[in-house]
Amino acid sequence: MRRTIAFTLALFVLFALVPAAYAAQHCSAATVKGDYGFTFSGFSQDANGNNVPFYGTGVTTNDGKGNSVATINASLNGNFLTFPWIGTYIVNPDCTGTATSTNGQANFSIVIVRGGEEYMSVSTNPGLTFTVDFKKVD
Repeated sequence: MRRTIAFTLALFVLFALVPAAYAAQHCSAATVKGDYGFTFSGFSQDANGNNVPFYGTGVTTNDGKGNSVATINASLNGNFLTFPWIGTYIVNPDCTGTATSTNGQANFSIVIVRGGEEYMSVSTNPGLTFTVDFKKVD
């Protein structure tokens, strides 16, 4: 009986602390300040509206104030491309957010993890189906 009570009490304490640990994580635009390497994979639409493979890598620099610039090296259906990406980002206190290109053609929903060491995103544009994984450059 004593073991059951001790075990129940230990579980109660553990479950009481878990929400507090998650609630303690607060993010802002400054959380993702710096340089990040990234990879992405998925599909984009070609000029005929067909879904084609879209993969690539790059490096982005976030200024900690909501502005971002990147150089992207990509393969679109086997054709290699290099192009810039310039945009803005908004980070919510719960470590979610959005990123929007300045031309409005590439928009993302993001989530920040590991205290800003990494963040992931998914395209929110119709016709674009790909995810991006960003990792902080040491």
